[in-house]
Amino acid sequence: MESDPLLLQKLGKNIRRERVARKLTQEKLSELSGMDITNLQRIEAGKYNTKILTLIRLKEAMDVDWDQLIPDLK
Repeated sequence: MESDPLLLQKLGKNIRRERVARKLTQEKLSELSGMDITNLQRIEAGKYNTKILTLIRLKEAMDVDWDQLIPDLK
């Protein structure tokens, strides 16, 4: 299995990709998900190991499937 930092970077990259694809700014996504923009920035940068509840809120705010956010663990 990959190291935690690499997984966090992949997760952050996936979140950013989906946010940009939906033409959402970080500010708008943080507003829609009810989270602090600083935390979203840290998550997208792969520097923050977030809680599952935060991921659920991001998933719901962007209306994406889990496989679009969670890095491939193969």
